[in-house]
Amino acid sequence: MELLLVVVLVALLAGGFFWWQRERAARDARSLADVRADAQRWYERLGGQVMNLHGDDPAVRQALVDAAERYNAAGSQLEQAGTIQQYRLARETALEGLAYARAARVALGLDPGPELPPLAAAQGTGELTRERQVQVQGQTFKAGPQPGRDTPYYYPGGRLQGRPVPAGWYSTPWWKTALGAGAGVLGGMLIADALFSPAFADPGYGAEAGYQEGFGDGADQGAGDQGADYGDQGDFGGGDQAADFGGGDFGAGDFGGGDFGGGDFGGGDW
Repeated sequence: MELLLVVVLVALLAGGFFWWQRERAARDARSLADVRADAQRWYERLGGQVMNLHGDDPAVRQALVDAAERYNAAGSQLEQAGTIQQYRLARETALEGLAYARAARVALGLDPGPELPPLAAAQGTGELTRERQVQVQGQTFKAGPQPGRDTPYYYPGGRLQGRPVPAGWYSTPWWKTALGAGAGVLGGMLIADALFSPAFADPGYGAEAGYQEGFGDGADQGAGDQGADYGDQGDFGGGDQAADFGGGDFGAGDFGGGDFGGGDFGGGDW
């Protein structure tokens, strides 16, 4: 009798373990399908923007080149993805491309469309709110919140050697060389120091005070309109955005690679 009870108990445990394994596999498959669909949705919206936006202004052209480069990269990542993390990486790349597409729309004088989910790489860096101009090693570098003839390069925000670099328009993509090695890193850090401290190149402040003032500005904006925009985008599905960003699978053969680095940067407002 005892042997029979042991056999029944073992059978129940084995059946329960088998059921649990099947349920876990089903949940994992559903989660993978969800993140794949989400990444694909943003990728297709980026494709619609790359296909439909055109312009001759340097700021427009450059932003679209960067958007197309992210579109190609996201497509390659989607083809090779097989895990949740890999699909999330493809989603982030597509969102970065959409940030460039929004910048192109701004440069074209169009409605930028609905807000995008915040880039994970740009959290805490914020946005430029006023124009900057500094001299570094005999060269003039400019930055500002709006595109212009002197500031045709958009950057969605990120970090350079741990230093926050806010989103905005710049006269040159100086962060590209700073992501490399050697003298480029030093030059990029010198430019960042000049542009963003002390007090973002405004006289009369110490470096620490200027840097903290920038973060204070960011906290104020983050708690205001931007906080409201980003506050309720938990799943980032965003059905309403499909109409604005278009869809479909588009080739981007006519576009070259961008000048901007991505992925390693993070985000607070300046």
